[in-house]
Amino acid sequence: MINFIPIFPLSIVVYPGEELNLHIFEPRYKQLIEECASQKKSFGIPSVINSRLNELGTLVSIVDITTRYDNGEMDIVTRGERVFRILEVIKEIPDKLYNGAIVEYPVNQEDAGKKVLMQKVLNAVRELHRMLNVTKDFKKPDEQLNSYLLAHHAGLSLQQEYELLGLMQEVQRQEYLKRHLTKVLPVLAEMETLKEKVKLNGHFKNLSASGFEL
Repeated sequence: MINFIPIFPLSIVVYPGEELNLHIFEPRYKQLIEECASQKKSFGIPSVINSRLNELGTLVSIVDITTRYDNGEMDIVTRGERVFRILEVIKEIPDKLYNGAIVEYPVNQEDAGKKVLMQKVLNAVRELHRMLNVTKDFKKPDEQLNSYLLAHHAGLSLQQEYELLGLMQEVQRQEYLKRHLTKVLPVLAEMETLKEKVKLNGHFKNLSASGFEL
C-alpha cells in the first residue's frame, strides 16, 4: 500500500509498539498534531541521522494530549504502529506549515521469532544493565517482549537502531541484538576488571610467595 502522510522528522528511531512522549512547540508541528488529533489520523516520524533525512521511519498514532500550554505548546503521548519507507518528500502542501511524504509499508514479520534466541538476548540485556548498574522495568512479562521493546535498552548507537529498523523479520532483529551484545559485554567485563585493578593500586595487599623458591 502507498499513501500520503504528514511527517515529523526527528533525530531518533521509533519502533512499532513503542510509546513515545513528545513536547510540541514549533508552529508547524503544533498544526500537524492538532489536525491529526482532531481527524484521528496518524503521522510519520522518519529518522534524521547526521543531519540527513533517512528513508525509513515509523508511523505513529496519538494516544493522548496530556498537557496544553497557554502558548499552544503541547505534551503528547504517541505509539508506534508500522515501519514505512519514503518514496517522495512533499515539501509544499497548500495551507500547511509541515511537510509530508508519499510512503510505502514494507512487509514486516512481527512474530515471536525464536524463543530460545530471544531469551538469550534478554539475558544479555539484563547482564549489560547489571554491569552498568542500571535498573530497567520493561513493563511486560518476558514472554511478551520482542526485539523492538529491547532495542533501546541494548546500548545501540542511533545508526545501529536505524539498521535494526530496516530488518523486516523478527529473527533477524534478534540475531542483530545478539551479535551486538556478544561484542559489547566482553568489553564491559574487561573495563570492570580494570576498575578493580585501579581501586587496588596504592592500597596494602595481602600477598603470598608460597611455593616459590630462589
